[in-house]
Amino acid sequence: MAPDLRPVIVCLGSVVMDHTFHVDDIVQPPSKNRARSYALGAGGLAANASIAVSRLGGNCIFWGRVGDDLNGRPLLAALAEQGVDVSHCHMAPGGRTPVSAVLVDPQGERSIYSYRGENLGTDPAWLPLHLIESAQCVLCDPRWPEGAASVLDRARAKGVPTVIDGEKTETRILLDLIPRVDHAVFSVPGLGNYAPGLKPAEALRKALAAGCRVAAVTQGEKGTLWMTADDPTPRRTPAFRVQATNTTGAGDVFHGAYALAIAEGQPIEAVMRFASAAGALRARDGATPTRAMVEELLRA
Repeated sequence: MAPDLRPVIVCLGSVVMDHTFHVDDIVQPPSKNRARSYALGAGGLAANASIAVSRLGGNCIFWGRVGDDLNGRPLLAALAEQGVDVSHCHMAPGGRTPVSAVLVDPQGERSIYSYRGENLGTDPAWLPLHLIESAQCVLCDPRWPEGAASVLDRARAKGVPTVIDGEKTETRILLDLIPRVDHAVFSVPGLGNYAPGLKPAEALRKALAAGCRVAAVTQGEKGTLWMTADDPTPRRTPAFRVQATNTTGAGDVFHGAYALAIAEGQPIEAVMRFASAAGALRARDGATPTRAMVEELLRA
């Protein structure tokens, strides 16, 4: 058997059973409404990123927590079907698996109702941290901060590049995790949580001052604002113009593509365009793109 030459990316964080309903309008209660279509599948910040890594050509190892309930095993099986290695995930006895109801309107905008699970455990002692040494990049989200801190610290000690999905969460969590990471890529709400009251460029400089090599914020149709520790001049990578049908998971796919591009050694300007293209295609199609689709958009 030929050796697997794909870059290895370790992803840690949330995995969620997503129940997606396409509706004509998202109305205020009380109401009873009919969905035009329905889909069941794996979601969650790091899980969506893991699927992106796999579909775009990487070898992804996912570390997450599910319960031993009706959702846990099918959820991990759905990830495995996408080529993601879930053999080291934790199934918590008596735990409740995270689930979400996702309402998507005809313009592709969505409203999400999330249940983050129960009794999944916070102790990261079960993590096989030695596998990080064979990885070319590590990606975390902030949903399990104890696990993220453990993984980010081990990766830094071993010289493995790290990326964090700076999504909306408690300010104290981001203040703890950002100094541990090389690439901090925020959402707009996440950056607001990290640096309340600061303008985007000032907030990104705060992340660089905390020890990051690259700090960025994805701003939807406005593109991605970013800067580096070597050159803290704000730069902007334009968004690709697409007709969005479902923006759910577009940011997660951006982060997965970003981590893969870092693992491949792409220069940072190319990393931003590659991730932007992948995120745009996810928003356009409501599905994670392949490598060929991303490269076609980049050429166009």
